[in-house]
Amino acid sequence: MDFASEEALQQWAKATVAPKLQAGDVLLLDGDLGAGKTSLTKGLAAGLGIAGPIKSPTFTIVREYTDGRLPLYHMDIYRLENGGAEDLGLEEYFEGDGVCVVEWPEFLGVCLPADYVLIQIEKDDNDDDLRHLKVSGQGKRAQALAAALQA
Repeated sequence: MDFASEEALQQWAKATVAPKLQAGDVLLLDGDLGAGKTSLTKGLAAGLGIAGPIKSPTFTIVREYTDGRLPLYHMDIYRLENGGAEDLGLEEYFEGDGVCVVEWPEFLGVCLPADYVLIQIEKDDNDDDLRHLKVSGQGKRAQALAAALQA
């Protein structure tokens, strides 16, 4: 899937992704710095009815937003590139009452949940505004959700 801008990516997340989310869904966002991971999360939050400003949780690791249709747990685990995710109790979020969005999922290590949707975001080499997305699912629920997001 291609999106002409980060705003278009946000609108897709708001209008297409957020309405399909259920408690326990885990979205792993993979992409380089500036690819649009936090922008996508802003769209999800808007689609879930979360009004507050959405900021990347780079230094806090997890930001909790609980004022929407479902709680949103936004995680940025870039700072755990040398390990430590297993000591944070992230599985409680993954198995909890909300939706988890994880930026930099390659640093999850053994904490990677069994069921997740992977959204890979790439900036186009020739057009800084253009984003390319690949969506896939691991696990029964995630595979169904990934298929619905691509329909």
